[in-house]
Amino acid sequence: MADFIPVNEPLLDGNEKKYLNECIDTGWISSGGPFVKQFEAKFAETVRRKHAITVCNGSVALDAAVVALDIQAGDEVILPTFTIISCGAAIVRAGGIPVVVDCDPLTWNMDVSQIEAKITPKTKAIMVVHIYGLPVDMNPVLELADKYGLKIIEDAAEMHGQTYRDKPCGSFGGISTFSFYPNKHVTTGEGGIIVTDDDSLAEKCRSLRNLCFQPQRRFIHEELGWNLRFTNLQAAVGLAQLERLPEFVQRKRKMGAFYTELLAEVSQLELSLVKTDYAESIYWVYGMIIKDDVPFDAAEAMQRLREKKIGTRPFFWGMHEQPVFHKMGLLKDVSCPVAERLSRRGFYVPSGLALTEDQMKQVVIAVKEVFN
Repeated sequence: MADFIPVNEPLLDGNEKKYLNECIDTGWISSGGPFVKQFEAKFAETVRRKHAITVCNGSVALDAAVVALDIQAGDEVILPTFTIISCGAAIVRAGGIPVVVDCDPLTWNMDVSQIEAKITPKTKAIMVVHIYGLPVDMNPVLELADKYGLKIIEDAAEMHGQTYRDKPCGSFGGISTFSFYPNKHVTTGEGGIIVTDDDSLAEKCRSLRNLCFQPQRRFIHEELGWNLRFTNLQAAVGLAQLERLPEFVQRKRKMGAFYTELLAEVSQLELSLVKTDYAESIYWVYGMIIKDDVPFDAAEAMQRLREKKIGTRPFFWGMHEQPVFHKMGLLKDVSCPVAERLSRRGFYVPSGLALTEDQMKQVVIAVKEVFN
């Protein structure tokens, strides 16, 4: 009988063990080790940024980025409703007010045509979040930021190796963040990074990462920071992963094409968009939407697939429907019909880098059985 196929399994068969052994042999396992600087430099070079500041996960990368940009109480930040809670949480924790826009039904990214109508005198920034495989259409966003003097926070957590019009995701706006969770194209187990070209922003993020210690008087604090430090062990794994990023992107695109070809005949599904005029999907995950005339939703489909030993995950639940924000009096009476449909009828199937072709065939057979 076939084994259960998890929704993600990382691929760790490069230099990971070699570099980890080096950490152990030298005793450098903390945040002070040489792999941290190597990884930061290599990552900055990869996304064409001047500075890279590693942190312990992608969520706190957003927290630090928001604080570094001086988002304060009452400041409004426009973001997509269809994203992970970390994005809204970072704004709210800083005292800011999240203002959401609905998403494009084809790319699942924020609908950039809705942004300008949401801008008010209180708007301080636009948080761009690239979703699942395709980037946000950045040119209109950059034009709006320039027109209204707004800051851009680019959450590129899912976009390792992706480009927008041949420019790396993570290179747009004032500050960008990535995640290195195990399901990402580059993983360090847990981890994240902040990238920027701004010297003062980089210095601020490094300080926030390290409890705002002062160089001359370490234990006297002018500001409150966090301990967000990234270990040499994590950096060792990350460096080994980053060495293979082009290979990983190629592998993901091959997997996406495989799924798209074999699932195209399932008429009850809307599959991940392959490309736009500005990018080709890198399939961070392989998502699909159950069409409206199918008499069951994503939760039911996922349960049926689990019974067939196929792991799945639901799509994001919109920020405007999060109970925690409603309790705070935020995002009440907001309607985002596209995101609401995606949240209820969207899910993704196994698509980790370690997935084999035989496993993908098993996934396809199970999906066809559920819908046919």
